Amino acid sequence: MSGRQEQNPLDLTERLLEQVEQLLSSLRRELYEQERLLQQSQQEVEKLSRKNASITAELQKMQSHTDEFSRHELRMGYEAALEAQQRLYLMSGKVEKIQSQIQQLKMQSEWLENFRLHLDTLQESLASSGRGLRPGEGIEMIIQAQEAERQRLSRQMHDGPAQALSNFILQTEIAMRLFEIDPAKAKEELESLKLSATQAFQKVRDFIFELRPMMLDDLGLVPTVRRYVEALQNVPGVSIQLTLGGVERRLEPYLEVMVFRAIQELLGNAVRHSQASEVRLHLDLGDNHLRVVVDDNGKGFDPEILRERTNMGLKVIRDRVEMVGGEFQLNTRIGEGTRVSFSIPLQEIAQLT
Repeated sequence: MSGRQEQNPLDLTERLLEQVEQLLSSLRRELYEQERLLQQSQQEVEKLSRKNASITAELQKMQSHTDEFSRHELRMGYEAALEAQQRLYLMSGKVEKIQSQIQQLKMQSEWLENFRLHLDTLQESLASSGRGLRPGEGIEMIIQAQEAERQRLSRQMHDGPAQALSNFILQTEIAMRLFEIDPAKAKEELESLKLSATQAFQKVRDFIFELRPMMLDDLGLVPTVRRYVEALQNVPGVSIQLTLGGVERRLEPYLEVMVFRAIQELLGNAVRHSQASEVRLHLDLGDNHLRVVVDDNGKGFDPEILRERTNMGLKVIRDRVEMVGGEFQLNTRIGEGTRVSFSIPLQEIAQLT
């Protein structure tokens, strides 16, 4: 018989909450320092930009009146311009690096915030119901959900921005080679590169919106869902209809994130995987409940697949909904479309948070 005692789920969640709070506190301090450093670096970039513009203007003046300046003065002008450009380039690179670090810190903080909120809900649920969960069962569900989200974002990065950057490198190399043998063709290649960069920039903006739409924090769930549906309307061959019910209002932050992610996943499945031509989304904010229904006329699938694949998006949604006391329903059959709905008791969640 092992001398190791089985851990109580309540004790486990309490210790995890303490660890999460410590990590969040550390991340917040680091984020504060990085944001201060970013502000200082941006001010330095502005100074260097002004200095670079001044030196460039002076150099252009010297180039226009070379007979008025000695060879030494011209050389010093060129060196000053080069040094200013290099310093500006290095500082701009530093700013971009800091911005990337801040974005990573914010993403980590967001994941930990959601983790903490789910742990709070799980702890309250365990305390009130006394359910006999095996140690770590709820934590396992949360981790699986987070890993599925990371996998989705990783796929989008690979298929979108990463692929676009790879194409940019190839187009740039082609243009560089053409400059020596066919300048006109090189110019056409650069025009094509500019167009590709513009399109890629829009894709990156869309990706950032999917990653963490700022308007979700500023305006709430309903305006963000409207914006997301409008963006999907640009997908050719698909009609998406949005209907709203209840009273539009702000909800708990973690709940808005959870519902928005679920709607993202469901609409993405309908548009990209189910090959649907018509999709209907209904979002109802009742007094005591929130209900979401997504109905499409796509190719459907065998619902038994949910039992076989643990990382499937629909299973993640179901686990999250059930974790906060909601209900999840799936009706689908191969060749007959898909209908997914879930409801969450708002009043009960408000009491738990």
